[in-house]
Amino acid sequence: MSEIARRSEFPDTRGWIRALPTLTASAPPFAPAATPQETFLRWLTEAAEAGVAEPHAATLSTVDPSGTPDARMLLIKDVTDDGWWFSGDDRSPKGRQLDATPAVALTVYWRELGRQVRVRGPVLAGPPEVCARDFRERSVFARAVASTGHQSEVLTDSAEYDDLVRERLTALEHDPDLVSPHWTAWCVAAEAVEFWQADPGRRHLRYRYRRAGDRWVTEELHP
Repeated sequence: MSEIARRSEFPDTRGWIRALPTLTASAPPFAPAATPQETFLRWLTEAAEAGVAEPHAATLSTVDPSGTPDARMLLIKDVTDDGWWFSGDDRSPKGRQLDATPAVALTVYWRELGRQVRVRGPVLAGPPEVCARDFRERSVFARAVASTGHQSEVLTDSAEYDDLVRERLTALEHDPDLVSPHWTAWCVAAEAVEFWQADPGRRHLRYRYRRAGDRWVTEELHP
């Protein structure tokens, strides 16, 4: 492993950042499957088996109604023939942005393997039963917090928030099947999926699946 440079040894931030080590990982051989979902699940499995923490974490990029980009980390909940699934409250900034512009980019990076996956495409809300199942699979505390309905709003009274969470916990204890009507499972119906694998010599592997009707076209890209 390369020795990490101490910031105090550099006269400015730029010099220190440029001295930080990169492309130090090694990955298993790349063997693309017939679909991007299959290849993604293979890479996800290899990341999990390599001990990557939270290998299903991804950056979801959206745009707000003014066209300003936004992004946040979340967890991928499932990968099916339909696409990549994630969930959240439709009243949140994420939910409102998806309602206004239902198209996203989903990015996964496994530093330990020098691998990245980029998924782009329209977003579709899942049917009610899928949304309800996703909500019920969360821990009771996570369900209580999600039910408060104030995600990303300014917190002016911590005690009031704690009381609201306790109220939701009590309601869930009395009825474990309660489901927030605002909880949504979204699916990224990918139109393009790119797999990137680092190479110390900068001959990075870039392999893209591009949807063409009911089939996938594959192409290797310049590094």
